[in-house]
Amino acid sequence: MDQYRDFAFVYDELMDDVDYNGWIDYIEQIIKDENAEVKNILELACGTGNITIPLAKKNYDIAGIDISDEMLNVARSKAEKQGIDLVLLEQDIAELDFDVTNLDCVLCACDGFNYITYDEDLMNVFTKTHELLKEEGIFIFDISSFYKLSTVLGDNMYGENRDGVSYMWQNYFDDEQNLVEMELTFFVADENGKYDKHEERHLQRAYTEEEILDMLEEAGFSDVKVYGDFTFEQPEEDCERVFFVCRK
Repeated sequence: MDQYRDFAFVYDELMDDVDYNGWIDYIEQIIKDENAEVKNILELACGTGNITIPLAKKNYDIAGIDISDEMLNVARSKAEKQGIDLVLLEQDIAELDFDVTNLDCVLCACDGFNYITYDEDLMNVFTKTHELLKEEGIFIFDISSFYKLSTVLGDNMYGENRDGVSYMWQNYFDDEQNLVEMELTFFVADENGKYDKHEERHLQRAYTEEEILDMLEEAGFSDVKVYGDFTFEQPEEDCERVFFVCRK
């Protein structure tokens, strides 16, 4: 059961409660507060382009990378309908390979790094990102917090029934490996009203802030700020999203 294969085509519908405009505002406020000169951006784990396309509309020169061809196809279709020309590359970011250097900004939004479950793979991304950035370049990313993955999602089940699509989402948290396994079953109606069943298995790693900070330091980032839940304050114990802002 591949991640973000069939689910890619209902992802935007099921994530319609996410405030992507607020996300863009927060990213731009970080850039402003850091006095960073950002004209070009490499976005990792760009998905269906919900961050990529609005940033492109703001005249950033942006390229997106994602492991799922299906998610990228959705992003391409959305961009074409809006007259946006996007550079989108299918690639596993754990094996990041990008030819353009001296980048102003590398971005990874919406907990993309939680899908990297091995320390050495995440270290590879951080090290490669450090190499790609210009001097004083900025690296912005977030993770779902350890608290969120272990406690909020944890061993819980979620479900929703909408017109045309329904889903069940069962989670299992492994507290030895700090992994949450998500078994997603969803049903999508076709043009005749017949529901097709789809299943996917998603796996995310719960990282502590200390683990991330140690890896960033090893990768060469010495100037790192940590914020919680779209604020500019240190994360609380029960915050669900942690942002890292790194300068080369």
